[in-house]
Amino acid sequence: MIFQDNLFLFIKSIYKMKTTTEIIDQYYKDQPELKALLIKHSKKVADKALSIAEKHPELNADKTFLYDAAMLHDIGIINTNANTILCYGKEPYIKHGVLGAELLRSLNMPKHARVCERHTGTGLKKEEIIRRNLPIPPKDYIPESIEEIIICYADKFFSKSKNDIELDLDQVIQSISKFGNDGVNIFLYWHSLFK
Repeated sequence: MIFQDNLFLFIKSIYKMKTTTEIIDQYYKDQPELKALLIKHSKKVADKALSIAEKHPELNADKTFLYDAAMLHDIGIINTNANTILCYGKEPYIKHGVLGAELLRSLNMPKHARVCERHTGTGLKKEEIIRRNLPIPPKDYIPESIEEIIICYADKFFSKSKNDIELDLDQVIQSISKFGNDGVNIFLYWHSLFK
C-alpha cells in the first residue's frame, strides 16, 4: 500500500496534478472552520467507501480514485449558502455537486467531477429536477461507475450538520424517503450489495 501511494504521488508530480489536500487548501484557505468540517466529513465518507471496497474485492473498485474522489465530493459547498454548516456563499446548497463538478473540471479532473455531480440523494433524474424546479441544469445525474455508486452510498451515512456520528440504516432511509420511494429502493439495493 505504501509503495502504491508513493507511486501515485510520483505520477501526480510528473503531470503536475494536485493532491486532494492541495486542492482543498487552495479553495478553503480563508475558511479554516469550513475546511475542517469538509475534511472531517469527507474522510469519514472515504473511510467507509474504502471499507466497502476492501470487503468486496469482486467490485474491482479503484481504491486510489475512490479515496481522492470521496475527499473531493463536497468541494463545491464553499459556494453555497448553508449557514448551519458554515457555508456563506450565494448559491443554494442543492447546487454544491454541480459547483464542485465545475471546479474539478477546471482542474482537468472529469472523473472526480462526475462523482461530485452524481452524489446528491441516490442521484437526480432530469424529470425530478424539472418537476421540483431545482436550480441545477436539467439532466440526469445518476451514479454509474462502481466508485460513483460507492461514494454516493457511503455519503448517506454522514451528515455535515451531525459530523460526529454515523447514521444507522433507519436514519438514512428516513432521510432519503423525504424525496420518495425511488431513492429508498435504489439505496436498499446498494445496501444489499455492500453490507
